[in-house]
Amino acid sequence: MLGYAIRNSFSVFYPVIVEEFNWGRGDTALMFSIAILVYGLAAPIVGSLVDKFEPRLVLTVGACIMGTGIALCSQATTQWQFYLFYGVIVAIGLSVTGWTPITAIVSNWFVKKRGLVFGILSAGFAMSLVSACMAQFLISSFGWRTSYIIIGIFSIVFIIPLCVFVIRRSPREKGLQPDGMPETPSESHSPHELQARDSTQKGWAGTTWTLSRAMKTYQLWLLFLISFCLMGFVEQIAIAHQLYFFRDVGYQPMQAATIYGVFGVAFAVGNLCGSFSDRVGREKVFLPSCLLGMGGVSLLFLIEDTSRPWLPFLFALCLGLGLGAAVTPFFATVADLFHGEHFGSIQGFIVLGFSLGGTISPWLAGFVHDKTGSYYLVLFVLLGAFAACAVLMWLVAPRKLGSVPGHA
Repeated sequence: MLGYAIRNSFSVFYPVIVEEFNWGRGDTALMFSIAILVYGLAAPIVGSLVDKFEPRLVLTVGACIMGTGIALCSQATTQWQFYLFYGVIVAIGLSVTGWTPITAIVSNWFVKKRGLVFGILSAGFAMSLVSACMAQFLISSFGWRTSYIIIGIFSIVFIIPLCVFVIRRSPREKGLQPDGMPETPSESHSPHELQARDSTQKGWAGTTWTLSRAMKTYQLWLLFLISFCLMGFVEQIAIAHQLYFFRDVGYQPMQAATIYGVFGVAFAVGNLCGSFSDRVGREKVFLPSCLLGMGGVSLLFLIEDTSRPWLPFLFALCLGLGLGAAVTPFFATVADLFHGEHFGSIQGFIVLGFSLGGTISPWLAGFVHDKTGSYYLVLFVLLGAFAACAVLMWLVAPRKLGSVPGHA
């Protein structure tokens, strides 16, 4: 939550930077696009690092890099400086302390209720969106430059102790078994070995997955495309441009930030609801969630001014719940299918898919607005991305692999 609050605060700083320097939206949004690209390019490397080295050390280094990068943004006066400080340094730090290493570690601890666990982790990301109100308060009170310094210092002071005192690679370090695995005399087995031994799907679950082996399956490439569309396009456009959309139709900055905060809370609730996929199967939660998200996006076509103030909140609820409830079973599916000693690098490859989509989408949405004067065409892109995700998950068909632990 703390790490992603730094990156997702971009949506609040974005209009302020555009207004101060009189830059185009597309050019300014490029700093967010670069951040997503660098984040994703670093993810496979970070996954390998956390597979090989002490996770506490890896995450601590990442937190220092990230906090320093965001504080340096306070000194930026040109676009290339924002591209370097925010787009490269912050992105590398977040990748080293973010989703790829955390999920690789947590997958060692939880097996049977993996959907719930990924729901809680995703809710941490979603709650980072609520920080928009705090970021707006800091900007209004101290200015955007001082706000960047405060956020940078805050992140280092709070994240590093959590990394040092809480993070452990495996439950074996504390004399425990992974949740969902029976206690056995053999404490030396890793979670993926136990899961493979107990599974009735020997052909798939009994495979020792490496990134190169996983890349020979069509399931990994379909999941890569879902990551590209769902997190890369839908999520990143919603994060980068949502506040600007509502400011365009007449809402004040704090009102727009409040709507964004509601979206974040709904996203978190959706993440937790996605844990029902542990009981009913991944697709049975993922597909309806995509439909709900499409309904939320469709509401934006009806918002042209501030005359119906309830509509933005209904949009925030629908898109937040739908997107959040889709993310949880997606990442749980990746862990179900490919968990093992090399899961960090595999998860990093999936995150790379998100970053490639996220590299294009914030800039593209800003460029389209600069050329057309509205986000109308962008909304059709979001609807198409949701529809593509639903079809791709049906083709992945985790139900046919019997891969949901505890679900027949």
